[in-house]
Amino acid sequence: MPTAIPEEALDELTAAHRRLEHPSLAARLSSIIGTPIEVAFELLPKEWYQRLHQGAESAIGKALDVALSSLRRRGPEPAHPGVYKALGAGCGAAGGFFGLPGLLVELPVSTTLMLRAIADVARSEGEDVDDPASRLACMEVFALGGKAEADDAADTGYYGVRLAMAWSVSRSLQHIWAKGLEARGAPAMLELVSVIATRFGVALSEKAAAQMVPVVGAAGGAAVNLIFMQHFQDMARAHFTVRRLEREFGADAVRQAYLALTSAERSRAPGARRLLTAQS
Repeated sequence: MPTAIPEEALDELTAAHRRLEHPSLAARLSSIIGTPIEVAFELLPKEWYQRLHQGAESAIGKALDVALSSLRRRGPEPAHPGVYKALGAGCGAAGGFFGLPGLLVELPVSTTLMLRAIADVARSEGEDVDDPASRLACMEVFALGGKAEADDAADTGYYGVRLAMAWSVSRSLQHIWAKGLEARGAPAMLELVSVIATRFGVALSEKAAAQMVPVVGAAGGAAVNLIFMQHFQDMARAHFTVRRLEREFGADAVRQAYLALTSAERSRAPGARRLLTAQS
């Protein structure tokens, strides 16, 4: 029998669902630069899309190295998002000053900072970051902030993205358990990096487009990076809230409740929360 999900947990799940299904990076960036992000894309040189994808893959690879080597558990404690926002803003100021070349230089640094911020959120939600599964769950957050062009409707939701990554994550964990944390260049790891980087590159392109607006500069670059950091901290908070609820009430029960929220939202059915409460 599925574990009953109390009202308070449904409130948390509803808030997580709102963030995960309606990420607001483009809207936030548009509000800062004063230009719709679609217009800003016109300023991004076409040849830079490939360079951004390569930069995303390199940054995710370096972040995976960090995830598998130097994250350490300090026990559950409140997250400290302000520290990472300040550090991220500093990186963004440097990147914004030098334009797109500066973005590629600061990208590995800012991505590693975001990983640290994500792990900070994970700890606060009770994750054990000494566990390789939790470390890879931190890496999954980078895939939640963007949508690949090849995605269809079934892949764009939160559980769709998790399902798309499940095979790569499972193979990577098997590799880690068999070979340890040092053998990070195996095909399973490279496949995981590619899957995550494809989606991370979408968010990165939006960030780059925002930084191409002429009025941005160093100060604007700091603001853009601040929003970028906040975006992935929000994704992390929602992702690890769902994972905590899955541990407490069962993965199947939480997934069914989450998908019921999605279904109710799409049909705009009244009384969706009452239905969820009754089902749980």
